[in-house]
Amino acid sequence: MKKALVVIDIQNDITKNYKEIIDNINKAIDWAVDNGIHVVYIRHENLSDGTRTFKPGTRGAELVPDMKIVSKNIFTKSKGNALTSEEFADFINKNGIDEFYITGADAVACVKSTVFNLNKGNYKVNVLSDCITSYDKRKIDEMLQYYESKGSKLIHLNDLS
Repeated sequence: MKKALVVIDIQNDITKNYKEIIDNINKAIDWAVDNGIHVVYIRHENLSDGTRTFKPGTRGAELVPDMKIVSKNIFTKSKGNALTSEEFADFINKNGIDEFYITGADAVACVKSTVFNLNKGNYKVNVLSDCITSYDKRKIDEMLQYYESKGSKLIHLNDLS
């Protein structure tokens, strides 16, 4: 089984709440490297007129400086679902990846859409419950239940083996 750790939208324009999980994300990245698991970074870019965040070429669209970057597997999307990035979809196919460990933000938007679509595609999806955040942290528990209801397995960082 080929696996990938996916870090979604941990960029300068994301909620400041990411600071609470960045140490866990970095530990998950170390775990993936130690276990020969692909590490993939997904970047969001807003292409719509009138939006001020995640604009291509801005500091806000860059990955946060306090996150470990251990691979060149950095893919850009302009919709919530990471699978809408053709480069990411190609990477999955070329590497035969069928199991994912999901981290990142936002729990109610891009993480939710990516988890839903990976499950729909019959991939094995694990959500690292202490490695996701949201603009509205009160919604995280509800989102964890949602991910589980769609077929995902919830895992705590300390339970990775």
